[in-house]
Amino acid sequence: MADIINLRTARKRKKREENKTQAEHNRIKYGQSKHEKTLNKKQDDLENLKLDGHKLTD
Repeated sequence: MADIINLRTARKRKKREENKTQAEHNRIKYGQSKHEKTLNKKQDDLENLKLDGHKLTD
């Protein structure tokens, strides 16, 4: 005899699994660690300071 399952919970479980896989793909595609973000921000700020230092007029 087959096990009785609640279809509502089965749908919710399936949706959760799909969301997890989508989140994993997004982390790979768009993800940067906090360290990488701050490092990139500091490098951009330093480049902007160097460019501003080479301006001929204010």
